[in-house]
Amino acid sequence: MEKKGRVFSGARPTGRQHLGNYLGAIRNYVALQDEYDCIYCVVDLHALTTLQDTQRLREWTYEMVLDWLAAGIDPERGTIVFVQSHVPQVTELHTILSMIAPLGKLLRLPTYKEKVRQQPENVNYGLLGYPVLMAADIALYKATVVPVGEDQASHLEFTREIVRTFNYHFGPVLVEPQAKYTETPRVLGIDGVNKMSKSLNNHIELASSPEEIYARVHMMVTDPQRQRRSDPGRPEVCNVFSMHKIFTPPEQVKQIDHDCRTAGIGCVECKRIFAGHLIEHLAPFRERRARLSQDPDYVWNVLREGARRASVIASQVIEEVKDAVGLPKRR
Repeated sequence: MEKKGRVFSGARPTGRQHLGNYLGAIRNYVALQDEYDCIYCVVDLHALTTLQDTQRLREWTYEMVLDWLAAGIDPERGTIVFVQSHVPQVTELHTILSMIAPLGKLLRLPTYKEKVRQQPENVNYGLLGYPVLMAADIALYKATVVPVGEDQASHLEFTREIVRTFNYHFGPVLVEPQAKYTETPRVLGIDGVNKMSKSLNNHIELASSPEEIYARVHMMVTDPQRQRRSDPGRPEVCNVFSMHKIFTPPEQVKQIDHDCRTAGIGCVECKRIFAGHLIEHLAPFRERRARLSQDPDYVWNVLREGARRASVIASQVIEEVKDAVGLPKRR
């Protein structure tokens, strides 16, 4: 089957992945392999902008990539998985692109303003230059498609603008990527209020045991107005029901909707049913993860081979960029 183009996507190393990561990105990464040549990158350099727990980046990289592979990202299908800093040409391209990156535009990006609010004690160049490094990530591999959610649209549009600017000044060397907008639901955590997040401890890890899943699901907040078992519920405002619509068979979802509204089912039973379906859905993942983790070198071997293959592309593109710019060659 002829592939439609090349996909690039990167994620900061965050360790074991949770349900929000899976629904927002990982399952889409897996599906894209059917139609595109895919390159997935652990963007460890991006992670340095916060300067927190940097000594855990190796551990978090290993755990995250292990989850990716267990979920179905498959190097045997031609997918490249690698660590950003293992292909240093990206920092060369970042430097070159920074020379044509408009400072005013960077200062106006909403993500920069948000980060400044989040860490006012550490407003560093990395925060400001984050979109330039992201542009280098994408352009270095001449990706034609980048899967993004609506919240990332401004960064990708910046990448498209900086590629157009480069090509205008130096010739048509880089590829202007197209956005592939993904269905990235805002997955609420077990608190039912905030987005699922490790930092808030409101998450459910993909690698959780059945017992852990039952315990975490049991903690999930449901309809706040349903105080007693006999009270009718409102599935449309219930976080557990939103998960049922993803993991529970459609006919059973309809029945749960009816039973909840008529108080025919209680929240405890509703949670038990959801937990059972989630455990069943994740069973193949847990089995693959356990099998892959038996070889502690497997993940690092995948990343090593991925970096080798990524370097072949990166080396060619960075030479094309340098030639176009007019940088003198080493002799």
